[in-house]
Amino acid sequence: MTIVAGKTGARRRLRSLLRKIWEHRADYAYVLPAIAVMLIVIAYPIYYTIELSFFNTPPGLQLRDKIFVGIDNYTSILSSPVFWKVTSNTLIWTLASTFISFVLGFACALALHRDFIGRGVLRAILIIPWVISAVAASYIWKWIYHSDFGIIGAVLVGLGWADRPPNFIDSVSTVLPSLIVVNIWREFPFAMIMMMAGLQTVPDQLLRAAKVDGANAWQRFWHVTFPHLRNVSTVTILLLAVANFNSFIIPWIMTGGGPSNASHIWITHIYELAFGRQRWGVASAYSVLLFLILMTLGYFYVRALSGNDRKDGSV
Repeated sequence: MTIVAGKTGARRRLRSLLRKIWEHRADYAYVLPAIAVMLIVIAYPIYYTIELSFFNTPPGLQLRDKIFVGIDNYTSILSSPVFWKVTSNTLIWTLASTFISFVLGFACALALHRDFIGRGVLRAILIIPWVISAVAASYIWKWIYHSDFGIIGAVLVGLGWADRPPNFIDSVSTVLPSLIVVNIWREFPFAMIMMMAGLQTVPDQLLRAAKVDGANAWQRFWHVTFPHLRNVSTVTILLLAVANFNSFIIPWIMTGGGPSNASHIWITHIYELAFGRQRWGVASAYSVLLFLILMTLGYFYVRALSGNDRKDGSV
């Protein structure tokens, strides 16, 4: 009986949905061109990438002559030591960049939330890394890190702190931390802007009331300010994580994934497999895995936004 009732309810909901679609058919006609464009530029590439991930595409073979291999591409990826190296690099890159960028941006937002002389000028200066082109910033930092002509190495040698300029991006042990520093420099202004916007929503009367009750600065922050910033903090962290996980420009321009795959992350490794080695099937399998991970992060992002909307609607 329960199964029959469930099927009846499902059919009733389907008929109701179809009825609403038919009633608003003129409205859907307006968005039909946009839907068609989305199907062409988004849906079809996703479908073709998934299909291609089940085929072997040797470099000398044309795509129309691809060889069906089932899930062999996925099994070879998961059993490859390069995959685990690249995955480790990606996790370190994503977690370190996201956490430090958020903390640094949050600290700057708290500092700039106070009134002081020159606050507007300092705010404009701190936003500069975010508005600079990522390509230009990558080349600038590549020269800053240069082992022969870089300014950091010249300063260290000039001050007598080093006998010779360090190899920041030419050494396996230092290349990934060096790239993370550049990425943090690029991204912390975004976190700062988001948190500054969130700080504007904290009620001043609550802060004044807490101060009258004897709460110190830390207690006012932890019990009044931070709870009001929880939602915007979640959204900011998720956006940073998605951007970092899918980041390409800085690691590719500065190192190309080297030396010895020490700075390869997922997206740069996929690019090298596809356009460097022409292993389209393996690159597509990597892309499908990356797509699933980003979809998971996107799900939590949408949930965070939906939670904010429900909370705002209930006030």
